[in-house]
Amino acid sequence: MRRPSLTLRLTLLFGSASTAVLVVLGYLVGMAVQAHFMEIDREELLGKVALVRHTLAKVSTAAEFAAMPGRVDDALVGHSHLGVRLSAPDGTLLYASAEVSFPAEDFPLRLTEGLPASPSIATWRHGEHSYRGTMASVPTGYRGMPQVNVAVAVSIDHHIAFFDAFTRNLWISIAIGAMFTAALGWVAARRGLTPVREMAAVARSISASRLHDRLRVEALPPELTDLAIAFNDMLARLEESFRRLSDFSSDLAHEFKTPLSNVMTQTEVALSRSRSADEYREVLYSSLEECDRLARTVADMLFLAKADHGQAMPSVERIDLVHEVRGLFEFYDAFVEERNIALELEGAATIDGDHLMIRRALSNLLSNAIAHTPPGGRVKVGIAREGNGPVTIRVDNPGEAIPAEHLPRLFDRFYRVDPARQRTSGGAGLGLAITKSIVAAHGGTITVSSAGGLTRFEVTLPGVPAL
Repeated sequence: MRRPSLTLRLTLLFGSASTAVLVVLGYLVGMAVQAHFMEIDREELLGKVALVRHTLAKVSTAAEFAAMPGRVDDALVGHSHLGVRLSAPDGTLLYASAEVSFPAEDFPLRLTEGLPASPSIATWRHGEHSYRGTMASVPTGYRGMPQVNVAVAVSIDHHIAFFDAFTRNLWISIAIGAMFTAALGWVAARRGLTPVREMAAVARSISASRLHDRLRVEALPPELTDLAIAFNDMLARLEESFRRLSDFSSDLAHEFKTPLSNVMTQTEVALSRSRSADEYREVLYSSLEECDRLARTVADMLFLAKADHGQAMPSVERIDLVHEVRGLFEFYDAFVEERNIALELEGAATIDGDHLMIRRALSNLLSNAIAHTPPGGRVKVGIAREGNGPVTIRVDNPGEAIPAEHLPRLFDRFYRVDPARQRTSGGAGLGLAITKSIVAAHGGTITVSSAGGLTRFEVTLPGVPAL
């Protein structure tokens, strides 16, 4: 099932949030209007109770009490929506306004003993009409009837009609507002996601020949800056990887082309005329050397391929580095003696690892140092370990310094500082790449520095834990 787009999800989120806010505001406005109407009716009811109280307070004789209904009618002139009932404490009806009548049995309030400080307000329906009223006990100046129960009610039909229309219009407005804000949310989401679509367009245009394209970070909002920087960094890494892969393919083709061309040329020359057995044997030996060179290159490439996929897992055994380095010194003794180069070893340490792989890595570093040391120079191998920390192996050789721009690529396959240099050494340019893979397989690191006529390769490997 296809998931909804980010624009749709943002629109729904924005629309839902705005609708919830509008609904809450609409509810609060409705409650405020209703409370306002109730407060108006309360003030009017309490005002009429005070008016009746004032009128009854002036009644002091039987004649005035008998004339009391007329006085109340005069006080209620112009209040056709207002109803008043006066009754004796025993319930005998003394007066009822003619404009608005309400049955006493429908009045929801019952008078309590004593005069309430703030009379309660009640709302009820009678037939098709709605009322709001209050009830109070009012003193008179007439001894024959010292207390009179006063019930005052007001019709709220017009309030209800207005509030119903107001509520209906309010919710219609809220619905329209919710749809309008949802539409605005869609527009805002579309505009806000424009940088994301631009990033997608750049990503779609990326190919092996267009890895140089980059996102314009300065044109993006802060929320997408980190993503754009990471994307540009990824493109830079891809461009560099493609470049190295192209160089590697070119170098690999050249490494295979030279020995194959030599074999083919020698074979064609040998077959051009009849030759003696010794001459054929010499051609075969020469072809065997070229095939051996190809076989070593293929073997090295297979080793590196396994290392890239984590399959060059070393066997673990205790290795005495001093013993290994001195063994290599003996192996290169004739070569360094011929070139008048001295070999020196300082320090000692023991590590756990694969014996053959460690020996191969040290041999690659040592042969590389000897090859680049001028006659009369000294190659120094230093082994050190501080406390229970890692073991450090340094291979130093004097000679011409390597330019700084070449140092990061010395461990690349087939890479040479001088591309025009002929492959006369017999190597394929894989020694340092293999050394780096061996060191990495043992959980170590290797670095190179070159300055002041001294080149140093430094290998760091985990040491043997102290007992």
